[in-house]
Amino acid sequence: MSSPCDVVGIGLNATDTLILVPEYPAYAGKIAFDREILSPGGQVATTVVACSRLGLQAKYVGTIGDDARGQIQQESLRGTGVDTSAVIIRSGCPNQTAYILIDQRTGERTVLWQRDKCLRLRPEELSADDIVNARLLHIDGCDIEAAAFAASIARQAGVLVSLDVDTVYPGFEVVLQNVDYLVAGNGWPERWTGESDPFAALSKLKNEFSFTVAATTLGTHGALALYEDRWFYSPGFEVSCVDTTGAGDVFHGAFCYCMLQKFDMVEALEFSNAAAALSCTAIGARGHIPTCSEVAKLRVKAQAGSVGRRDAPEISQRCSARVGAEA
Repeated sequence: MSSPCDVVGIGLNATDTLILVPEYPAYAGKIAFDREILSPGGQVATTVVACSRLGLQAKYVGTIGDDARGQIQQESLRGTGVDTSAVIIRSGCPNQTAYILIDQRTGERTVLWQRDKCLRLRPEELSADDIVNARLLHIDGCDIEAAAFAASIARQAGVLVSLDVDTVYPGFEVVLQNVDYLVAGNGWPERWTGESDPFAALSKLKNEFSFTVAATTLGTHGALALYEDRWFYSPGFEVSCVDTTGAGDVFHGAFCYCMLQKFDMVEALEFSNAAAALSCTAIGARGHIPTCSEVAKLRVKAQAGSVGRRDAPEISQRCSARVGAEA
């Protein structure tokens, strides 16, 4: 029998090689890099670590290779208090890896990744106990069959389901039909729906799949959400950015925390944006995952005017003019 927890995350982890360059090289060019750092990351794994850092009891379920990179991932999860009792170690299989070029002028990153087929998570490898004993399930969309199975178990048990997705996967409707909180990557709602406008795309998604929240992150410009037929927009926080790797994953962890704490949507988006911004002030997906007190301090500084907000006027103006969910 699995122990009760607040959040169980089922999905990807990766061990990143971060390559810091003074500027992104031109096509077919050549440039010397400054540093090379091995660092744990991955969508769901980093989100679960963020949940733990914010004070939730968190559990990670996924496959990890038995190589050196896999060992780094295991040590990181255990070292941050995450329950790894349901982790599946793949013998003779390399862990998912990513090579990430970080432009030191802006902190923006470019990701090259690889995941061996031997890491695919199968539905029959999942325990229903791990899901039903959680208050919230967080998933990504990589292994569709496993994600769909987990989401369906959660829905039947009344467990909330949060989804992080940034890639258009064929047949993904089987996952979406059991999701409560969609927080998609920047541009995903438009690519999935074929709508060029994020308001129209989110509205279409919410109407089709009856999400409680249909939201999208907007990079440095924050996040947009549709909830209870109202639009909510929260600008990003201006910080000294050194690396954007993992910022979206930390946003998801913070958003999961806010949903379990029953924050209202204005508070949830603000809190999550602040957490994501703080994660950009250090190198690596888990270089600096903030605590609740650190998030609170940044928000106070922003309210006092000593920290700026990065607004997207075309989003904020349209959002404030809307009352209903019409696109």
